[in-house]
Amino acid sequence: MTLRIGNFSGFYGDRSDALREMLTGGEVDVLTGDYLAELTMLILARDRLKDPSAGYARTFLRQLEDTLGLAHEKGVRIVTNAGGLNPAGLADAVRALAGRLGLPMRVAHVEGDDLTARHPGSLAAHAYLGGFGIAECLRAGADVVVTGRVTDAALVTGPAAAHFGWKPTDHDRLAGAVVAGHVLECGAQATGGNYAFFAERDPRELRRPGFPLAEIHPDGSCVVTKHPGTGGFVDVGTVTAQLLYETGGARYAGPDVTTRLDTVRLTQDGPDRVRIEGVRGEVPPPTLKVGRNRLGGFRNEVVFVLTGLDIEAKAALVREQMSDALAASPPADVRWDLARTDRPDADTEETASALLRLVVRDPDQQKVGRVLSGAAIELALGGYPGFHVVAPPGKGSPYGVFEDVYVPQGDVDHVAVLDDGRRITVDPPQDTAVLDDVPPSAPPEPLPPGPTVRAPLGRVVGARSGDKGGNANVGVWARTDDAWRWLAHELTVERFRELIPEARELPVTRHALPRLRALNFVVEGILGEGVAAQARFDPQAKALGEWLRSRHADIPEVLL
Repeated sequence: MTLRIGNFSGFYGDRSDALREMLTGGEVDVLTGDYLAELTMLILARDRLKDPSAGYARTFLRQLEDTLGLAHEKGVRIVTNAGGLNPAGLADAVRALAGRLGLPMRVAHVEGDDLTARHPGSLAAHAYLGGFGIAECLRAGADVVVTGRVTDAALVTGPAAAHFGWKPTDHDRLAGAVVAGHVLECGAQATGGNYAFFAERDPRELRRPGFPLAEIHPDGSCVVTKHPGTGGFVDVGTVTAQLLYETGGARYAGPDVTTRLDTVRLTQDGPDRVRIEGVRGEVPPPTLKVGRNRLGGFRNEVVFVLTGLDIEAKAALVREQMSDALAASPPADVRWDLARTDRPDADTEETASALLRLVVRDPDQQKVGRVLSGAAIELALGGYPGFHVVAPPGKGSPYGVFEDVYVPQGDVDHVAVLDDGRRITVDPPQDTAVLDDVPPSAPPEPLPPGPTVRAPLGRVVGARSGDKGGNANVGVWARTDDAWRWLAHELTVERFRELIPEARELPVTRHALPRLRALNFVVEGILGEGVAAQARFDPQAKALGEWLRSRHADIPEVLL
């Protein structure tokens, strides 16, 4: 009764040959492809403005061209959210492809997530649907299921619910599948990709990590693994890292179930095998999250290169010289950042240089356009010594803003559209509950006093970080019980703010997950209006956790 679900895409732009690799590398029943992120929805919305028939991930079709026959031959079903803003259009394109290849494939799709018409001024507004629309398509015999905006985990919960006959009230089973789906959704991040302790492995092992799969059992437990012979590795650390990615507290809300992340138990079940069990589920919240993308205005950027001596004075001179241009028609938002990438007595010009970045934003393109870029270039012969810029500034480009809004579950028409055109309505859950924080658990006993060594946090803890709109999360975990005893007491919210100065004036919430020996920090507003607004150097907070690991602390000598 085990259901083997694999992943072949973690984002729009992932490895194109992964679908074939997963079909040929070993046994699998269902393959899932995740293409959608907040920024992807904006990209697809802009595509649709140019071409109303667009709005889906065209790369998925190219992947299918030489693999659809193989999937049919092996009886592997494919479930993907590559439909983006136009799941019906992609479903039609897959049917046309199957027809050209002479394959009797049944293609279904899920719709109802598109709420753009209800949100004037939006380029795209889409509700995050659950997995039961996918389940209906599979129960009706679909070989390929295309969705628009569903939760990433729904690509796994849907097939599992269809295969095992789970009902909406099977909360523990569904929660187990949500955890499996969250581990699989980002592809190689579960098999050693982007892993904090990568330097402990043979570089040849990480050159090309394989893609993960989960062996799901009827009770919702699973084993995460990968095909034999593929690169990378699967251990408790890689799975822990991915579980912490883009999550918050102990209650992880979804449209089908609220998953208690504080109940997850991980054990190594053999080489490249991690068992996940004990996951508890609760009724879902009464509302659905809606991701709303709109045009925020226009932005422009100039990066001045400052080389050698007197870096601070050179930066001050540029800011003074640009002040007239900025004051004449002030943009709504002006940001200067000086990155001291320079080194003293450097042996290359590049390592002797710092970068001064000017970013301006405004609803009016004129205020961030040629007037500003012209003023920067006019300094070429009258500015600081060694004046040059990384690239010529342009006329200003549009940027997007991502916002979360919420609607009652019953206000969304969740529909499974079968290959023959029949439509099956998916009812919202009957029982719901407003999400409350789990009361904090008692911390572990602290380590006894002893000698310490000033060293980077990353010597003893791992981290993974990511974005949710304008917020970032940083999950930090320890690999031993003693390291957890130290981490739980050392890394308070106050200490986090000391180590990450950008968070000092922002709301920071700490969530403890003792079974994972982990802390999860949510930093509100650090990414401004989201990734598309490009508000900071690392707009998706992908490296925020690595910055934290590089900060120094007084670490007990026994842990090193």
